[in-house]
Amino acid sequence: MSIPQTLGELRNSPFNEQRMLRRGVKDELRENLLERLKSPGPVFAGIVGYDDTVIPQLVNAVLSRHNFILLGLRGQAKSRILRALAGLLDEQAPYIAGCEIRDNPYAPLCRRCKELLANEGEQTPIAWMHRDERYVEKLATPDVTIADLIGDIDPIKAARGGHELANELVIHYGLLPRANRGIFAVNELPDLAGKIQVGLFNIMQEGDVQIKGFPVRLPLDVALVFSANPEDYTARGKIVTPLKDRIGSEIRTHYPSTVEEAMAITAQEAWCERDGPELIVPAYIRETAEQIAFIAREDKRVDRRSGVSQRLPISVLENVISNAERRAVLEGSSLAVPRISDIYAAMPSITGKLELEYEGEMKGADVVAREVILASVAKTFDRYFGASDLKQVVQWFELGGQVTLTDNTRTHEGLKSLEKIQGLLEKTEKVGVGEGEAPESIVSAAEFILEGLHAHKRIGRTEDRVFTSGERPKRSERDETRETFEADWEQRKKNRRPFN
Repeated sequence: MSIPQTLGELRNSPFNEQRMLRRGVKDELRENLLERLKSPGPVFAGIVGYDDTVIPQLVNAVLSRHNFILLGLRGQAKSRILRALAGLLDEQAPYIAGCEIRDNPYAPLCRRCKELLANEGEQTPIAWMHRDERYVEKLATPDVTIADLIGDIDPIKAARGGHELANELVIHYGLLPRANRGIFAVNELPDLAGKIQVGLFNIMQEGDVQIKGFPVRLPLDVALVFSANPEDYTARGKIVTPLKDRIGSEIRTHYPSTVEEAMAITAQEAWCERDGPELIVPAYIRETAEQIAFIAREDKRVDRRSGVSQRLPISVLENVISNAERRAVLEGSSLAVPRISDIYAAMPSITGKLELEYEGEMKGADVVAREVILASVAKTFDRYFGASDLKQVVQWFELGGQVTLTDNTRTHEGLKSLEKIQGLLEKTEKVGVGEGEAPESIVSAAEFILEGLHAHKRIGRTEDRVFTSGERPKRSERDETRETFEADWEQRKKNRRPFN
């Protein structure tokens, strides 16, 4: 069937007058969601870890035809969820050609379209918009004005058209009217000034907007959705109470509850498919990178109110892979296998994502990041080697053995050093690396074992990544000064008197 190009042709299509007048955008979302629920597969593709928590609440909000808000910390897929809503709209929708606010052909709102319909009748030209064009998003900032969202008088339109400023044709429509018959999303709602939030009241409750001082009402057909950090988590602003009262559903998002869910998200989002050397990323590397976020979220030196974004392990894994690629290219290898030392080399992707408390600031972001990585290695190591007997490896170091493994150590040099450690290479089978594996994989697995032993303080390691016995290295004068200061600070906190 040919696509209707005029109003007369549209009347004889599935988009007839009866259907389009009774079916607003929220009804459209609801009907298409009900159809999707009947079919197998995820309701929203690419959203991981929310199947039993956020998704059911989101489905209920859409089925209830609610305007809703997603509340959650950074990196919890709020924007991704909002953008996924566009997939519930019809693939194509008709509107009066040339209309700024994409008027319904059977019930136009703007003066221009009303006059066009009166003059052209059944020959009124029809245009079509794809579902992606019906999603409009605005990042809230303190400088957003009513004119940006709702609209204003355009003197240029008045001058060019010879209209008086009191004429409705001189209106320049803002983002909200331009989202008519679609979804309008506002990210970080608390950053919107209070008086601008008040400007959203009418469209949410009465279903219309008023532009400037014009006695014109536009009963827009739009679904309003928002995202924000919880009110008590932001110092920049808040959601005014009357606006909160008009939001139908408040849905709380969260970080992944299990490492497996988090790894699935990172595998989906991280850039791992690259040109260059063949890439093998061991499971223990992926898990260690993921544990960094879990450990940091529980660390008292990290600000829990700010949260630790799920973008952290994604960035870490990308940096880890890049460091392994760099090493492979420098040594002329066709295979890149990341090591634990590559995770330490990826610290720039960690330190900038951690908001530290006072205690963390005192130690420094680098120190906190190194300790978090070490704790992550320990937790991952326990899953693979918790019941393994590694005494023979520990004894080799206690007898004076040393081995240096940095992220720049060439594979053949590292393997040659590791072969001297009695009982080490045979343990790599625990992580799926047998004798016939590539040298790059063997070195990576062996280093993981050594780093895990160091994390449990069974062997030592210097800052230069020289693995030694578990004897505590001599403290420098700087270390002693720092420990004295920290002890004095802890004592001061204990002796601090509360304010009356």
